[in-house]
Amino acid sequence: MTRAVIFSRVSSEGNRQDTERQTTELIEYANKMGYELVGVYEEKVSGFKNNNQRPIFSKMLDELESQKIDKVLVWELSRIGRSVIQSLQNIQLLTDKKVSIYIKNFNLETLNEDKTPNGLSLFMVQILFSVASMESQLTLSRLQSGYRSLLASKGSKAVGRKIGSIETEEETIKKHSDVIKLLKRNLSIRQISGLTKKSTNTVMKVKTTALKMRLI
Repeated sequence: MTRAVIFSRVSSEGNRQDTERQTTELIEYANKMGYELVGVYEEKVSGFKNNNQRPIFSKMLDELESQKIDKVLVWELSRIGRSVIQSLQNIQLLTDKKVSIYIKNFNLETLNEDKTPNGLSLFMVQILFSVASMESQLTLSRLQSGYRSLLASKGSKAVGRKIGSIETEEETIKKHSDVIKLLKRNLSIRQISGLTKKSTNTVMKVKTTALKMRLI
């Protein structure tokens, strides 16, 4: 029987509910596939940290061989590592250990049934990471361009909300109605960020507010 573990991660600005949802859906998938689920590793830490600064991820790597694990189930690519280089290094690390990674939101497996690398899946992973990286760069470029234009139009005046001004929860929801719609479709924070061209911090803020107001 295939032995599998689940790895869930939310960034340091995330919340417990995100991790629980990831874990619950991956457990359901493991049961559906008839896998023997032998461990669940949940981590809340910034994706920009190295592996040696991610204690739960490091623990999972140490235990993969001793527990004879066949698959690591993750919700999305960003669970493996935030940067393209770090993620690909971690995928290669698991590939060398003959451990397949199942990426749920894209339904991809990094290894074939005979433990050989799945060339098509690995190719798709690299493309997806490249697209995500390009989207991030484009978003940053647009923000910088917009800010420069705003500074030019206002001259030396300060830009941004007035000091002491606080956006109400209702204003946040109204301002980001597009994010709310995508949250109701259960898309990930990074997917919504890419689709709306809004930062992951903004999307997370909207999600936290929506959860508090019981809108999703």
